[in-house]
Amino acid sequence: MKRTLVNLAVGALLASSAAAFAQTAAAPKSDWSLTGNAGLFSDYRFRGFTQTGYSFAYQGGFDLAHSSGFYVGNWNSNVEQGLYNGASLEMDFYGGYKASIGEIGLDVGYLYYYYPKSGALGLIKIDNGELYAGASYGPVSAKVFYSTTNFFGLGKNTPTDSKGSYYLDLTGNFPLAEGLTLSAHYGYQKIKNGKALGLRKDTVSDYRVGITKDFSGWAVGLNVVGTTEKQLFTTAESGFTEGAGKTGAVLSVSKTF
Repeated sequence: MKRTLVNLAVGALLASSAAAFAQTAAAPKSDWSLTGNAGLFSDYRFRGFTQTGYSFAYQGGFDLAHSSGFYVGNWNSNVEQGLYNGASLEMDFYGGYKASIGEIGLDVGYLYYYYPKSGALGLIKIDNGELYAGASYGPVSAKVFYSTTNFFGLGKNTPTDSKGSYYLDLTGNFPLAEGLTLSAHYGYQKIKNGKALGLRKDTVSDYRVGITKDFSGWAVGLNVVGTTEKQLFTTAESGFTEGAGKTGAVLSVSKTF
């Protein structure tokens, strides 16, 4: 009986010591979080217009966020070389701050579009910088982007610039069933001095509607995408004769990790 009591006492002491050691050894929860994303798309559409000549795109990036709300990130995609003056890659860099007021989410930041080797064909080097601010409530969100540079090089090295162009993004994501989401988007682009710089118009709208199904962390999507001005921009693939804003379906497979 005494030996049993001694064994119980020793066991309890060892268990207590182990628990204390585990608490001491456990690393504190980090204030930082890192997430990544990657996907294969049948077409890369930017604000309704193809960037890959209606062909495939591989895209991916990462986001580093702090518990305070600050974040930075990078996103990448292949693009048409001819469209971007020798660049076959788009690299987006961004940083900002997210917060919430009750059920309303807020997001402000800066986004820079960089195209390595752009200008290698002896033409202008293309880039773009935009400030953005947005808000979300439940399944819907609104965000506005304001260009701080010439709009993707439009008007660069000329007396007429396109700084101050802006874009309005309205998006909704609505759950239909377990793992199935309906999404809808409307965008409005205003290009400052667009007509003066040779465009048919200086305003254009784009739209997107589709569904996404989650398969154990893999998202499979099918979206219909189009614009109100099919010929506002053209594809390099066709020798700049084919409109880049034709209505079409985009199939995608992506994963966040």
